[in-house]
Amino acid sequence: MTMSKPEITSVPPPPPPDAPDAWYAPDVLRQEEVHPGVVVTVRRTGDGFRYSAREPSLSAPGERALERVRAYFSRASATPPLTREGAVERMAAGFGPKYERAVDRLTDLSTAMERRMTYHALAEARCLGPLTPHALDDAIEVADERDGEVIVHTADYAPALTGIAGTAHLERFASERLSRYSVSFLDFDVPVVLYRENVLGNDPFATKYAIREPDLLPGDRELIDECKERIWEAPVEGGLLDEGGAAGEDATAFVRERAEAVLSRRLTAEDARTWLDALRYRARAALAAYDLAVPPVDGRFAPDRLSDLVYYVLRDYVGYGHLTVPIRDGRLEDIEANRVGERVKVVPRGFDERVPTNLAFERETEFVNVVTQLAASDGVEVNASTPSAKVNLRPPGSEETIRCAVALPTISEGGPHISIRKQSPDPLTPVDLVEAGSLPTELVALLWLLYEHHGVVLFAGPTGVGKTTLMNAHVPFIPFDDRPVSIDEGSREVWLPHETGVSLTTRDHEREYKRVTMADLMTETNYLNPDVEIIAEINTPESFASFAQIVSTGHGVLGTTHAEDVEKLINRAVEQGLPAYLLAELDLVVFPKRAGGERYVGEVVEFTDGPTTGSGGGVIERDGTTIHYDTVCERTVDGDFAFAYDHPALGDEARDRRTAVFDRVADRTDRPVEAVEREFLRKHRYVEYLVSEGVRDADELFGFLADLRTNEAATVERVAHARRSERGAGGGEDAREGETDGDGVGARTDGGGDGDA
Repeated sequence: MTMSKPEITSVPPPPPPDAPDAWYAPDVLRQEEVHPGVVVTVRRTGDGFRYSAREPSLSAPGERALERVRAYFSRASATPPLTREGAVERMAAGFGPKYERAVDRLTDLSTAMERRMTYHALAEARCLGPLTPHALDDAIEVADERDGEVIVHTADYAPALTGIAGTAHLERFASERLSRYSVSFLDFDVPVVLYRENVLGNDPFATKYAIREPDLLPGDRELIDECKERIWEAPVEGGLLDEGGAAGEDATAFVRERAEAVLSRRLTAEDARTWLDALRYRARAALAAYDLAVPPVDGRFAPDRLSDLVYYVLRDYVGYGHLTVPIRDGRLEDIEANRVGERVKVVPRGFDERVPTNLAFERETEFVNVVTQLAASDGVEVNASTPSAKVNLRPPGSEETIRCAVALPTISEGGPHISIRKQSPDPLTPVDLVEAGSLPTELVALLWLLYEHHGVVLFAGPTGVGKTTLMNAHVPFIPFDDRPVSIDEGSREVWLPHETGVSLTTRDHEREYKRVTMADLMTETNYLNPDVEIIAEINTPESFASFAQIVSTGHGVLGTTHAEDVEKLINRAVEQGLPAYLLAELDLVVFPKRAGGERYVGEVVEFTDGPTTGSGGGVIERDGTTIHYDTVCERTVDGDFAFAYDHPALGDEARDRRTAVFDRVADRTDRPVEAVEREFLRKHRYVEYLVSEGVRDADELFGFLADLRTNEAATVERVAHARRSERGAGGGEDAREGETDGDGVGARTDGGGDGDA
């Protein structure tokens, strides 16, 4: 008789505690290891949830070793991380080679126990203490404090009690890092962190901007003040600042050398106890090199302490005090310091909100010094009789032009104030704007037409909506052999890639016998034979008067002004003395808007000679003059653009009419309107080509347009050849495909052209 083999069965593993069928832990809803040896658990309680963290356990020898390490690091000064990402990075990096040998000398544990002890030492000395496990858990979204206890909101369970009292780092463990980079100042790279605090009831501002300047030890601030006083009293030929109030290379070298000499003497010329500490430090460091003692941790005699102190001296004398790093940070758009003791606010590019920083002027004297220094950098002297000023400057080593409004406490309650607006050093191109959804390609082609044929275009809107950005983006469309001339103070913000371009500025802050007026600039401009005149800020009666004179000359005119819509533009122009009938000379008015962090063209208006048949027209009566206008382009509620020109090449969304700009350009160039229409369509195909090819460099765009104007046929052939080469290298497509008109560039549709491209 043959016996059958018994069946071999395996016992399945037990379900995890947070599984629905885990009968042995019915109250566990989530259990997860968020870091080696760190397990977090969410349990259901009678009336809610409880969040707990199990950290690595320590034996009695491990506890004693931790006490020794804790005592050792109690003398070290370490700034806790600002965000959960920073906490994760610090826990993953460990102590680093600087202190690893010291930890080895202080402990004698097994490998596993030393790993557990190191976790606790890192959490206490380098991280967020009891909140470290919570920072390592990326499922926590929001933190709160209720009745002295930390409350957390996870992705699935909220609110959950933690049982942790005390909120030393409540605002840090749930913070989310948005970006991290460094800003250069001389030979220093200063770290900057932009982060969001996910904490309820802690601060009305959720997003923060932090500059991680070097830490200072007790007594360092006094050393810096003493060093600055010694430098100020030191004799130097020609003074520390140049005529414009800025520190040149010689002044920077002098300040650095003098600061290093003064601080080196002060750091070594301490009292008897400091000398003893120095001797102990050096002796201990020497013994530690041979593993005969624990390395010293006191940072008082660290090699980089002198460099840290010199940084602050240079920051205050060569830079702009607390605003040194924000002014040099190319990712910031606005900087505001409103009063003494209040956090400095900034607006990062791409944000639609002000963000507080970890900087503040605690003393009015240092605030006044920065105000005076900023004004002096542009040759302005602020005093009791002239307590405020508007200045433009470019910090040394920076390509950004910044506009500053500064005021002394004479007219500013709560102390001085500073408001800074920064212009991006790299001008945007129409391709950037189209890709960002700020305007349609049809409007780019229309502006190209007007820029090239000396039209009159205004960009109107509130501060910060991108008027100058839009104007500068299309400046490459001014022909390379034309002469653009920018006038008034706003000309510093105008970007002119033309070798023929000239910028003229008024200086209202200079003494009366040196003052240059708008009338002087107008006279000067007439001798320069301009083709296009640019007034970047038409906001004063003088600038409106200049605008009126330029319109009458027949030159092309580009400008920006503050007006939210058509009616407010007309009201303001008339109030400033501009005759209402001159508004009919405007070819186009572009109204950009800013909403929800986005900047885009909200409406484009043209003034007409009479009523229009389109649905976007309107009539305004001012001073006995009837002003007719019509909407050429507008953004719809779904984010698209409606362009007022009906042509099969532009789709079916356009209205059934032709913009009056074509008629104006036709009259200006003595051509048939049909020729202008064909030119517009050809320009639109080029715009589509530039967008498809991603031509985002302003200089490259200017070069392409110059080649196009020099010889359109040769430029088109070169473009087609480049595209055929790319297609041939890309995988066997028909090399002749580039010669067709499929991409809108490779062929003409106007019967040979009009000679006006």
